[in-house]
Amino acid sequence: MSSVPVTTWSLEQTSPSDLLPAAAPEGDVRIVRAEVPSPEFSRFLYASVGGDIRWTDRLDWTYARWQEYLQRPGVETWVAYDRGTPAGYVELEPQDEGVVEIAYFGLLPAFRGRRIGGHLLAYGTARAWDLAERWPGRTPTKRVWLHTCSKDGEFALDNYRRRGFTLFDTKVELEPEVPAPGPWPGAHQA
Repeated sequence: MSSVPVTTWSLEQTSPSDLLPAAAPEGDVRIVRAEVPSPEFSRFLYASVGGDIRWTDRLDWTYARWQEYLQRPGVETWVAYDRGTPAGYVELEPQDEGVVEIAYFGLLPAFRGRRIGGHLLAYGTARAWDLAERWPGRTPTKRVWLHTCSKDGEFALDNYRRRGFTLFDTKVELEPEVPAPGPWPGAHQA
């Protein structure tokens, strides 16, 4: 199996004032928190958003592992809907000492390039900053961070920077070259 170099950029915000707004997309786009932990729905979002950009680390998770992860206090999934259809999501994972990671963020392929991503990222980042307000006993957010890589969409890094994230680390590692799994085995974009 051949290997390919993959660059991973880690970015952060250290104050809510770092967050830069995005223009709202046209049409009926709504962002709603998925408040009921649902392994089926979360796996659908993960596979549908990441299938063409080689997200594979959670594909082998069992139902029980998804359930355990989603039930952790403070883990939140915010879903963008375009006229009632799921268009993308942002997953927040609280960590110790007021840190929140944007663990996953992205759009289903059919919804990319329509200004939904910037809007969803800005909204999701704002929810990372006010996460403690929804989870009594959590330390108020002091830092929001994420990572993106060269396998992600070509506009991902620029989108994060336009929302006010600043780079704090860059790594290049060789990874096995794997085919894009698609949202289901054998699926591909037309």
